[in-house]
Amino acid sequence: MASLPLLPGNSPDKNLYKEKFHKSHHFDISNRVAMLVGPEKPGIGGEPLIGQKTRSKYSVYPKGKGCDLPSWVAFDKQTLCFEAYFEETVPQAKEETYRIRKCKIIFYLEDDTIKVVEPKFQNSGIPQGTLIRRHRIPLPPPNDDQFYNILHFNINQEMLLYSRKFVITDCDSFTRSFLTKLGVRLNDSTTTPVDPYSQLREDIKKSMKPLRPYERHDTQQFLDNYKKVLRFYCCWDDTDSLFGDVRELILHYFLADDTIEICEVIPPNCGRDHVSKFLSRSKLPKCAPSQLRQPGEVTDRTILNVFDSSNQGKRHILDNQKIGALKEDFYKDSDLTIGTELNVWGRTVIITDCDEFTKSYYRCKYGIEDFTPVHCKAPPAPPKPCRHLPPYNGFGSEEDSLSSCQELLPKPPQKDFQKFIAKDRYGLESNILNYLAKMVTEDPVDKGRVFIVSYYLSDDTISVFERAERNSGVLGGKFLKRGRVKKPGQELFKSELSQYFTAQNFYVGAILCLNNKNFEIINADEYAFNYMEKHAEEFPRANVGIILSKLRSVPEEKQKEIKTFLSLSDPSKTGVIPYESFRGLLMGLECGLSEHEVLVLARSFSEREQSELDISLMLAVAQDFLVKKHFEDFSEMTKAFAYHDRHKTGHLSLKETRTICKAFHLPLPENLLISLLKKFAQGEEIDYHAFVMALNWLEHPAPPVLPDDILKVNLHSSESGREELKNINYGVLLQDVFSGPLTSTDPTTAL
Repeated sequence: MASLPLLPGNSPDKNLYKEKFHKSHHFDISNRVAMLVGPEKPGIGGEPLIGQKTRSKYSVYPKGKGCDLPSWVAFDKQTLCFEAYFEETVPQAKEETYRIRKCKIIFYLEDDTIKVVEPKFQNSGIPQGTLIRRHRIPLPPPNDDQFYNILHFNINQEMLLYSRKFVITDCDSFTRSFLTKLGVRLNDSTTTPVDPYSQLREDIKKSMKPLRPYERHDTQQFLDNYKKVLRFYCCWDDTDSLFGDVRELILHYFLADDTIEICEVIPPNCGRDHVSKFLSRSKLPKCAPSQLRQPGEVTDRTILNVFDSSNQGKRHILDNQKIGALKEDFYKDSDLTIGTELNVWGRTVIITDCDEFTKSYYRCKYGIEDFTPVHCKAPPAPPKPCRHLPPYNGFGSEEDSLSSCQELLPKPPQKDFQKFIAKDRYGLESNILNYLAKMVTEDPVDKGRVFIVSYYLSDDTISVFERAERNSGVLGGKFLKRGRVKKPGQELFKSELSQYFTAQNFYVGAILCLNNKNFEIINADEYAFNYMEKHAEEFPRANVGIILSKLRSVPEEKQKEIKTFLSLSDPSKTGVIPYESFRGLLMGLECGLSEHEVLVLARSFSEREQSELDISLMLAVAQDFLVKKHFEDFSEMTKAFAYHDRHKTGHLSLKETRTICKAFHLPLPENLLISLLKKFAQGEEIDYHAFVMALNWLEHPAPPVLPDDILKVNLHSSESGREELKNINYGVLLQDVFSGPLTSTDPTTAL
């Protein structure tokens, strides 16, 4: 084709089957300066330019023979290690003119990267470690466009790495085997030249440690007991000295050379400085404090007699006698037992206990079995003086006044934030206990007043509200604002904090003094009853188990009377009696039952019925409210419900449905909305399509309602969830209390 003339149809198109036509950019802007960034990039479509040479980015091995895995997989974590050195000139130095520095050259087979590391020597004064970090090193000029590979390495040859000449002296066994298998003929190993300055330092170090042939050590004992240490727990009574006390110590006995080391146990915040050792590791003599010698006066090695005289033999005998007199005994492992007093250079240290390894050592070697610890009693600490706080002065709260007495810079009293978070309103859980109360008084006007007492569990505060009644002569409203209420009968100006009413003080039948008025709690809402029964461990008067235990304490004569009374109250043998008869029976017993406990017991064994309203009437009243408020956003509500329905099931939880209704400001009373949600609830979820369709007065209008129907629905909704106690199943109660049914005899004959 190349010899054909360039006629139409004869010249081939090079771009006929080409798919890539991108152009590599060679210039870029760095720090606002145009500069060349890609001199080695190819031309159009990735084709190399004229005269351009591409560099290999990967290792030259493997070459495709055998395994076809890439090098970064085949040679992962495999390196070649070479021993090398380089010579460095040292100008202006008297001790040395040059320096020989040993290093290791590591070659990574996976990507042809090289790393040079110099081992660190102590007190060298030279920055050592990694000399050349791991990367591909280019060859010296003029071949600086190429990189070192595995074929450039051999023993006893020079390598120029960044103008520094390295001489390879040896390699490890793996490197030798790998290069031999590749067909590389390795040279013989060579030795590293001696560094003159290092040799000088080694000679000085040896001269500072002269040989001592007279020092003899038991090598066999050292080898048998290497790293075997006995641990003892000791105490030193230093109470005789000024500001002294009982000090705790730990004694370590090294079996390798019979040396002793003592460390002190310093407790935190004791006022003592932390010291490394109470006694450094050495042999501990047994001599008394009065017989202590000067340092160097006693030695455990033999002193040779080098004097030359005619009486050399007599002098040698005399010297040996002096040495024998100067030698003294040291503590051995046989001297260390529990309860032994040690003389630690004039200090009496008592061994009180030891660890398990020490016990097993003495048990095997000496046959000792008694390791009863000795208690080193510390002197009794003087009693701390009682801190008397000044009485309350009447300014601010008691907690605020107390904080000004505890710190120089008073801080405001901290509230129980965790309790506030746990007991705060969350969804339908209000955590507010509402009670119905009446004033205990002889005044006929105040006697008929009804109050709503609310107890807030989040911060233990109380509020009292009175409903306004027409033509009563009394203005309703807030009787006591929300706050903590102190229990009556406490002194005002005292040092101790006052006691406040808690949730356990509120129950049906309790008489409380609120705002200097006595109130009797006569009833509670369903939420309060359910909360106290759910948390029966906090409210003993709502604990059915405690109430039944009180009934079981009734004498047997009373039990027979109870069974007879229950039989007479149920002549038709239905197994149930009215609540009023049940209440009169329990309140007549002398077992200390309160009104609240009777109600809890009746709720547990009652057949409760809940009055129901027609759902159509409730929907008609709800649509009447929506029509009067001109609410028509039913389609937007449906879209909001569908958006929150992630799984497209057509159902949402009760909480999410109520939240969306509140977000759209649905103009319905709270009690009516909750009642409707409970009517449409299927377990814990609501079919929101049916709920919106039932409220849509535009497409599904309900019949008109009368004012009496609205009043009936509002009154019923305000008491929604209240369950009426009608009949009590006394058969189950007798079975739980007295563990037996009624007798089969006729009750009249029993009387």
